[in-house]
Amino acid sequence: MEKISKKGGRPKKGLGQKKTYRINIKLITEEYYSLVAKVRNAKTNISVFVRDCLKNGYVKERISPEQVNHIRQLCGMANNLNQLARKANTQGYEFTASECLQLANKIDAIIKVIEL
Repeated sequence: MEKISKKGGRPKKGLGQKKTYRINIKLITEEYYSLVAKVRNAKTNISVFVRDCLKNGYVKERISPEQVNHIRQLCGMANNLNQLARKANTQGYEFTASECLQLANKIDAIIKVIEL
């Protein structure tokens, strides 16, 4: 008599679906409790939370030294703009209009550089 074997259970996962990689990280106490709080709010477990963060989240790039220099230039220009506003209030707006437009164009150019 031939014996027919039944295949029971879940089918094997494909190579791309199988979870084979493990990553261990060390956290300071503050980071760990922050992670635990976020996991609780999401009502899930840590593994699922981290996987969702990898799929849907992003990490913002730090500000480069070049961008820091541009931001400093903007701060200096803000000071110049305040001085122009004072000058416009004392001497009249007609005398400072061209200076204001030049400064506004410089500010726009620096903001465009920072956004890239």
